[in-house]
Amino acid sequence: MTGSSIEAMAPRAARIAASRWFKADVRAWSRTSAESRAHFRMLEAASVRASARACSHRGVASVATSIFTILSSMPLMGLMSSSASAADSPFASSVVSYVAGSGAASGFTNPTVALGSPERFSGEGLLPQCVTPFQPAFRPNELVSLGLGGSLVLTFDHDVLDDPRNPFGIDLIVFGNAFFTDLGGGTGVVGGIASEGGRIFVSANARTWIEVPGVAADGLFPTNGYLDVAPYATTPGKAVSNFLRPVDPTWTVGDLAGLDHVALLEVYDGSGGGAGIDIGALGLASIRYVRIEGPTSIGFSPEIDAVADVAPLEPTADLDNSGAVDASDLSLLLASWGTIAPAYDLDADGVIGAGDLALLLGAWNGGGS
Repeated sequence: MTGSSIEAMAPRAARIAASRWFKADVRAWSRTSAESRAHFRMLEAASVRASARACSHRGVASVATSIFTILSSMPLMGLMSSSASAADSPFASSVVSYVAGSGAASGFTNPTVALGSPERFSGEGLLPQCVTPFQPAFRPNELVSLGLGGSLVLTFDHDVLDDPRNPFGIDLIVFGNAFFTDLGGGTGVVGGIASEGGRIFVSANARTWIEVPGVAADGLFPTNGYLDVAPYATTPGKAVSNFLRPVDPTWTVGDLAGLDHVALLEVYDGSGGGAGIDIGALGLASIRYVRIEGPTSIGFSPEIDAVADVAPLEPTADLDNSGAVDASDLSLLLASWGTIAPAYDLDADGVIGAGDLALLLGAWNGGGS
């Protein structure tokens, strides 16, 4: 069956209602660029095709008609603007302030090196090596040192959200240059951890700060750049780790002790490591600023490599996790229409709208008649 014949099977009422709803704000339409209008038409066609497919193949004509009847009475929300998140960097984008404290490592005082992604490979031109949990980044152009009384404040170009889809509930990751000591005499068996601490604070507005308890900035879990290299490799691997995925925070140093490199990477499960932070546990819905402070005793100086906004897991159209995409999921999506509900944002555009509806209808596999 061709796409046009499928579309022709859609209930006429559904298509009329969809058309009226998509073109409800004529003035907004006229102010948009040709590119935006083309995107707009694409969404309209996608929704009609998806509802037609659901009707013709799954017998939910009445459901689809009801959907678009409801939509025809709703305000046009969020469709005419593209999501800014597509251009956002998942890493800190600018330095707000930096104070090099007493004992900060000489030469490691350029705070801009903490912007962008953590290091995967260190020591170029001197002692080249992969960044692994047993051999961290170590160059001045890769790390910034805090020292006693020192501090570093970084900001993102977007809000870091307490997203329910984030793995293990972790929303933010701080990367230092901690490393595991080796019980295996150079074979990569976890002993303890060489960590220099560092207190972490987060804020939504750079005025009210909340300390993150129990998490050291330069501690668990040491950075890992590749998934396919030995613990002391000196040439880059081909399979890179994911710096936007945290390690399961329930693991402790004691749990990890005695694991060889292969078993350790299984624990990391593709993650690039770092210290994970759940901002929801702090009573926050979002943050934009991160402040890291140096130690409270002489002899330690945390080095910071980067901070990252965790990438949420891909959403599924089975919003209620019932095993079927049906009227219950549709109800949840429509109840969140026009809002920011990350768990239901199937097209990841930042707002619940027509794109999410099209994807849900396209995945419909239960209910309706």
